[in-house]
Amino acid sequence: MGGAASGPGGQRGSGSLALRLRREQDVLARMRGTEDRIADAITAFAGTMMFVYIHAAWFTVWIVCNEGAFGQEAVWDPFPFGLLTMIVSLEAIFLSTFVMVSQNRQAARENVRADLDFETNVRSEVWSIHMGRALGVDPVEVERRVQEVLAENRARMIDSGQSSR
Repeated sequence: MGGAASGPGGQRGSGSLALRLRREQDVLARMRGTEDRIADAITAFAGTMMFVYIHAAWFTVWIVCNEGAFGQEAVWDPFPFGLLTMIVSLEAIFLSTFVMVSQNRQAARENVRADLDFETNVRSEVWSIHMGRALGVDPVEVERRVQEVLAENRARMIDSGQSSR
């Protein structure tokens, strides 16, 4: 394996194989639009205790005002608080939608990670086979031993799963 020195980004000199290694962050950044960033920000905030505190304060002020604690002039949504119910219902609809959008994006991120892991595993296996052959190692014998080790580990996992019941 002769070769020119690698340049920026893992690329080789002219006439040589250029390795293109995709990075997870680069792939995910290309997939993420403005709507996705907004959905992620809203979902991230809705999952905090600050969100809970703000809503608790908001509901308390709303109910206290509409029970007439500050006079009948301050009442705009009398009991049973129909306007509050409608607002909270709309908020729940939108929040659940934002959560689903974020979950879909998380699933897409997991798929990208799985694809990149698979590419890395294939790349590693191909390199290992080539290096093994260059060193005179029999790939069939290595694979047979790998299968033995995997079978032993599966058996141990099954045994440990049964003993924990």
